[in-house]
Order: sequence, then C-alpha cells, then structure tokens
Amino acid sequence: MKIGIVREGKTPPDKRVPLTPEQCVEVQERFPGISVLVQPSPIRSFKDEEYAALGITLQEDLSDCDILLGVKEVRIEDFIEGKIYLFFSHTIKKQAYNRKLLQTVLEKKIQLVDYEVLTNKEGFRVIGFGRFAGLVGAYNGFRAFGLKNELFDLKPAHECDDLEEMLQHLDAINLPPLKIALTGDGRVAHGVIEILNHMNIMRVSPEAYLKVDEPEQAVYVQLLPNNYVRKTGGDSTFDLMHFFNNPAQYENAFLPFAEATDMLIAAAYWDPKAPVLFTSEEMKANDFRISVISDITCDIEGSIPSTKKASTIDDPFYDYNFETGEMEEAFSNPNNLSVQAVDNLPCELPKDASLDFGRNLIEKVFPSLFGEDEDGVVERASITKDGQLTEKFAYLQDFADGE
Repeated sequence: MKIGIVREGKTPPDKRVPLTPEQCVEVQERFPGISVLVQPSPIRSFKDEEYAALGITLQEDLSDCDILLGVKEVRIEDFIEGKIYLFFSHTIKKQAYNRKLLQTVLEKKIQLVDYEVLTNKEGFRVIGFGRFAGLVGAYNGFRAFGLKNELFDLKPAHECDDLEEMLQHLDAINLPPLKIALTGDGRVAHGVIEILNHMNIMRVSPEAYLKVDEPEQAVYVQLLPNNYVRKTGGDSTFDLMHFFNNPAQYENAFLPFAEATDMLIAAAYWDPKAPVLFTSEEMKANDFRISVISDITCDIEGSIPSTKKASTIDDPFYDYNFETGEMEEAFSNPNNLSVQAVDNLPCELPKDASLDFGRNLIEKVFPSLFGEDEDGVVERASITKDGQLTEKFAYLQDFADGE
C-alpha cells in the first residue's frame, strides 16, 4: 500500500505536515508493506531534502497512491478519483465556502476521512492540533498584554525556532499581579494550562478568584460551563449534559468574572444556540474590567462580541472600542480592549505541532487505517464513501445538493 503526503495548497500557506521525515521512516518500518511518498513542496517546515536524505521518495504525481494525507483542505483541482483522503475538511458544520469541496469528493467517489471526527470507542477525539493552539494562544495573549501595557515585548511565536525557544522568552518576563480567566477543558485549554503552569502562575478556585480583587501575584482560574452559564428561570442546579443537549435553555452568568479579570483566554467550544459570554452592551459598563482577550476559539461575533474578525500570524492583534463597538488599530488607545484572534495558531510552531500530530496518527489512527479497523475509528470519521455520504453524515445531503 502506498501512502502519499500531498503538498498544502491552501492560502495562506500552511507549513505543517501530517508526518515528519523521521515519522515516514517509522511508518514504513512499523507497518510492513506500507511505503510513503511525498509530493515536493517549497513551503513545508520540513524541507524536501530532509525527506530525501532519509530515503523517502519525492514524487509529483501521487496517482499511484492508495491513501493521501494532508493537513488543511485539498484544492478542488488536485483531487484524484477513487482515493482515500485524510485532512481537515471543514464541512461538517455545512461551511458554505467548502460546499464545492464536498460536492467534488462525492463526484470523484473519494473516501473522505476527516481528522476532526476521528474518535475512539468512548467517543473522544484522538487527533488534532488543539494543544498547540492553546500553547500559542496563551503566549500571544501575554504578548498582547505586554505590548498594551508597555511592560515587555515578546518575540512573535512564529519567529521562534521551536516550542523550547518560545518558553525561554516567557521565562524572561516579569508579570504584574494580574488576574487571568481561562474558559474550557479540552485539548486547547490544557495547552493554555501548560503555559500558565510553566510560568508558575498560581491557580485559584472560582470562589477565591472572585473574592480577591487585587492579588499579590498573578493568578488564574479555569472556568467550566457551570461557572459561566445558568438555567434560564433561576434553577440553580446544573447538569452538564443537559446544557450540551439544550443550550438554548441557558443564559450567561459570566459578568462577575468579567468584573474581576484583566486577561481572558477563551478556549471553550461554543454552540451558537448557547448564550454568549457577555454582550456588547455589557462590555460598556464601567466595572467591565477585561483589557486583553486572547480568543483562541475565534468564533467571529460569536460568544465574544469583540471578536469582529480573525487576525493573522503576521498581524495578530487589533483593538475594540467599547463605546462604538468597532475595531481600531492595535494598542492605539489605552481605553480600548486589545484582541488576539489568530485562527491558525498551530502554524506558528509548525515543526513541534507536526511532530505531535504525526505521533498521534501513528499510534491512534494508522493501526485502524492499515488494519481491520475493529473499533471503527476510520469508519466513524468517514464522511463520504463510494460517492455517497455515510449514514452518520447524511444530514449534509441538503448542503451537498446546494440547498
């Protein structure tokens, strides 16, 4: 069986890879009968020569491969009929900009396996770049805080050689006794916590966080849904599964934390049917304290009204004017809120992110992909097969039909 690593063709270019050169060698040694080919690319963080130096074949035409691996969406004109593709398709939420991609996959009878929905028997995701989104998102939040308050000027993460260098820059700064609120408890949030713990920032309970207005040192709190939403109508009991299944029956309860927080790091998944963290009107109140938001989730005008657009790696920050509700130049007014909303954060540390991603592919996906798939790992993540949507993703039919 031949595995091909496709050249990333999306704009802006993505430097990540599904497998590093050393991992390609490992795959061939660990799974007998598997050979890995790599389509040449001038933009990867791992160069063509690094693959070639380890004996990995570089080949422009991948039509003789059985399985094709990418990271982001494959260009429509590059799809090869009848193949198995693995990449992040961004179609499962009926994203309009990828309708043609899904239609093409169906027309060409491609089996599309989406990384985003690869899960184990228990239903937990087994792969993703969430940890690195959290690591870089937290770093960018501190970078914004330092620039806004003229305290320090951290080197941009994408200019660091690797995660180790990024952490070294954090080690060199001195934080004032600020209060940091983190939302979420998934891969992204755990990446954020890695950074906060590395910086020896004290973790406190939600109760203690609200009780102390001016701490003696920097502190952070991790907030889960029971901390920032409540059932409409005053019912004080909270059932997490009920909230997940009935988000429209809840209202926001975040304001006490908004009045006690200097920097918010948003890392929680948000359902559009769920309440927002706070409204633009609530942000105008004098006791709204947050001055920097690192919105890793980057839901445009979603749970956080100040996230008006996605920012870029080269231009990661912008200001939000509380009174007008409009964007302004980053750090142009000390009374503004400063926002970090880069939507492809793992691309800032492409080598480390790729190493982590490839390791999970090898350990948690390839045994099922190359074997019997006894646990249904690949089957559950297959959006299309033989020119049809699979049963699990039949809800996308009207979207695929253009309705």
